[in-house]
Amino acid sequence: MKNTALTETHKALGAKMVPFAGYNMPVSYEGVNVEHETVRKAVGVFDVSHMGEFLVEGPKALELIQKVTTNDASKLTVGKAQYSCMPNETGGIVDDLIIYRVKEETYLLVVNASNIDKDWDHISRYNEAIGADMRNISDDYSLLAIQGPKAVEAMQSLTSVDLASISFYSFVVGDFAGIEHVIISATGYTGSGGFEIYCKNSEVQQVWDKVLEAGADFGIKPIGLAARDTLRLEMGYCLYGNDIDDTTSPLEAGLGWITKFTKEFVNSENLSKEKTDGSKRKLVAFQMEERGIPRAGYPILDGQGNQIGKVTSGTMSPSLSKGIGLGYVTMEHSKVDSPIFIQIRINKVPATVVKLPFYKNT
Repeated sequence: MKNTALTETHKALGAKMVPFAGYNMPVSYEGVNVEHETVRKAVGVFDVSHMGEFLVEGPKALELIQKVTTNDASKLTVGKAQYSCMPNETGGIVDDLIIYRVKEETYLLVVNASNIDKDWDHISRYNEAIGADMRNISDDYSLLAIQGPKAVEAMQSLTSVDLASISFYSFVVGDFAGIEHVIISATGYTGSGGFEIYCKNSEVQQVWDKVLEAGADFGIKPIGLAARDTLRLEMGYCLYGNDIDDTTSPLEAGLGWITKFTKEFVNSENLSKEKTDGSKRKLVAFQMEERGIPRAGYPILDGQGNQIGKVTSGTMSPSLSKGIGLGYVTMEHSKVDSPIFIQIRINKVPATVVKLPFYKNT
């Protein structure tokens, strides 16, 4: 089990630690509902240093990224980030990721912790013919997510960068918490605004301490992975291993908006055919109409009791106080307002397909 540079700090704060993607990670400190509400209404800080980081550099960098990802990275200018995914050769997804253009010929790829080795091997295989410079810097860097509507105000004292001027999916390399050359990125996985801070492992303790100090007057709290999951699910953000994996196509997962057929990429011909012919199933969002919490793996049924899919993610929404979830269903049951049923043990509980996000930011 790997540790982040802050593992002992989390233990000292009373965090409940669990194994996650090969790392010892804080799942909660005070409890999921309290932490969830802190991010929705004020500001919270997550240690997500388990995420992987690859540097792709040189004159062939863009060519490699264009080959292995679905989105059009040629649109990225320096200081911009892009959500994308890596398709496999059989119609599924190797991983989803964020691509940062750091310099003209330098890109940072941020990938899921559980897929670091798999992603590295996949990209390396295609790079044999292309020849970009690649470095896996995952073990050297830490990542903090400072999320919530008060994030800008709470963190401004820590940097000379005007945080309010960093637009969504943009980033600045600047000073932060007394450290130079930190990536301050207006990205996140919560839907409540804020930043993600990339720094070296040797620097993250100082950053963490100063973040909590600067945020004290704004009600900042450390937040665990359990609240991270409820926050992302209220927005309908996909979680790799649940909602997308090696067997789900980006099109049926609702990721057509990051799948650009203006270029050739891995398996683009077959995915283009799928777009033309139509997918056989679709990832939908649903909310429970009666009491019940949907969980991953639960069958989704039609009105006659036939199985039409299964739940991929589900929870009791802290913001809405009702059960919500994502799951794949056949196309004829995928329209918004379609009635469906979730089998929870022996009960068939009614639910309705809804439009995302579940949580509407006021």
